[in-house]
Amino acid sequence: MTSTFSERVEAMRGGTIGSRSGSSGSDLGAKLRRTFLGGAALLAVLVLLPTTVTYINPGHVGIVIHRAGGGVDSKALPPGLHMRNPLTTGIEEYPTFMQTLVLTRTSGEGSRSNDEINVNSVEGQPVSLDVSMSFELDPMKVPALYQTFRTDINTIQHSYVKQAIRQALQEVVGNEEIAAIIGPKKSEATNRAQALLEKRLSPYGIVVKQFTINELRAPSSVIEAINQKNVMQQQALTAQNELQKNQFQAQGDSIKAAGRAKAIMAEAEAQARANELLARSITPTLVQYEMSKRWNGQMPQVSGSAMPMIQLPKQ
Repeated sequence: MTSTFSERVEAMRGGTIGSRSGSSGSDLGAKLRRTFLGGAALLAVLVLLPTTVTYINPGHVGIVIHRAGGGVDSKALPPGLHMRNPLTTGIEEYPTFMQTLVLTRTSGEGSRSNDEINVNSVEGQPVSLDVSMSFELDPMKVPALYQTFRTDINTIQHSYVKQAIRQALQEVVGNEEIAAIIGPKKSEATNRAQALLEKRLSPYGIVVKQFTINELRAPSSVIEAINQKNVMQQQALTAQNELQKNQFQAQGDSIKAAGRAKAIMAEAEAQARANELLARSITPTLVQYEMSKRWNGQMPQVSGSAMPMIQLPKQ
């Protein structure tokens, strides 16, 4: 009985110790699980936290795109820090500072390829142009611009904007002679094309600041014909100027001759008038008086019965 009781006591002691050992193991596992979950949560927060804050650079605006449905907020985000939900929204950054689109034959001026503009003059002659356009984006209209084209501004430049430039130049150049576009009407054509671009691009928030035609290229035969025409016009102008010079000189000589003739005539008339007045003033008494003033009182030594003439001394 005693032995049996002792065995039972030992057995009870052993059961108690085992129970306590099992409970300690269970608590440790729970703590490890909680620590793991807390670390995972912290790691997730650290990973997702940067995506919840968006920084918009100066000279740019942010377009808020809703991933569910693909809608776009009508108001763009200004430069600075902005909070967002990275799971439901995306941000597309667009530049609003002044940019310059260069469309040229060569690729050394900012163009990715041969982007020259080809149009035809009113005679049907082909004309190639290198152009550039400086523009800005209206921040208020950038969301609508993105919603319309659904792409970046660089792609828009080399697609829609390039086509708008080609259309404007065709409307302008297509109504003018090629010699006029290359020569005296180049500046006018540039201004007209810029006005058309301003009208067509402004609804999309593309504000045209300056449009320039940098170079025009026409077929060599057309250029040669224009040069020959210019030479002939210059020669004709030179001949006309020489003719006018000769005419002016002849008119001047004629005026001078008429003036001399008039002067001579006036002098002759004055002399004749003077002679007439002098003749009227001479009378026999005046002549005798003048003779007597010059007589020295000596009679001349002559023979004959005629009355001697009084010889007036020479002065």
